[in-house]
Amino acid sequence: MKTELKTNNNIAYNCHYHVVFCPKYRRSVLISPIDERLKTIILEIVEKWGQELVEMEIKADHVHILVGCAPQFGIHKLVKHIKGASSFQLRKEFPELKRKLPSLWTNSYACYTVGGVTLETLKKYVENQKGK
Repeated sequence: MKTELKTNNNIAYNCHYHVVFCPKYRRSVLISPIDERLKTIILEIVEKWGQELVEMEIKADHVHILVGCAPQFGIHKLVKHIKGASSFQLRKEFPELKRKLPSLWTNSYACYTVGGVTLETLKKYVENQKGK
């Protein structure tokens, strides 16, 4: 994977993050067709805010995303938008989620900067999460 420097009016950057977050109580609710709808929602949100989705995998009890995010936008803001909008949309489209959970996502998430390993290695790791 080619990593290229991105620029805007003020900065040049190349920032990628591996983000992991879970449903409340780590419940295994992200199953078909919810998982496929969640992928679509995440992609729409990332594109809406002008950021870059590199890779994504949804497991029954957690989500992995590998995303490029401008430092001025902030990864915390992107994760907030992803979790907020996806919770609202999924709970509206799949009412059973409202019955199972008081809120869809936990308040926390894990966020790792990409740098210790190549982006390609991390991309393969995220891709392979579905099979485990």
